[in-house]
Amino acid sequence: MDKKQIHRELQFKAMRSSGAGGQHVNKVSSKVELTFNVPASEGLSDREKQRVQLKLKSRLTNEGAIVLQCDEARSQHRNKDMVVKRFFEMLKKAMAVPKKRKPTKPTRSSKEKRIKSKKKTAEKKAYRKKPDLGK
Repeated sequence: MDKKQIHRELQFKAMRSSGAGGQHVNKVSSKVELTFNVPASEGLSDREKQRVQLKLKSRLTNEGAIVLQCDEARSQHRNKDMVVKRFFEMLKKAMAVPKKRKPTKPTRSSKEKRIKSKKKTAEKKAYRKKPDLGK
């Protein structure tokens, strides 16, 4: 993953943010939309592209692009920084290869501990019964 190349491939679009905010919000484009075309990217290898397309399948458009928006801050620059940061975190998470699980057996002490707790529970329940007065 070539982070600099990917950063160059990002496309930004500024638009007016929704919601309350008075007169200022009606004339300032502070909302930022980030678009990244995964299949056309030169910053990702073919294997990385496949992994991203598989992991982020629900976030991709029909053309295979990732679209993120941010309008949390009042400043367009801050929104741009936030959406880029969020994008790279998402990309990093999508490309993370999970560790292969090594099957293990429970230890002797953990088996003994489990049986001991089961016996204790059984004993507790046995005390709840009415006593047998030897009829």
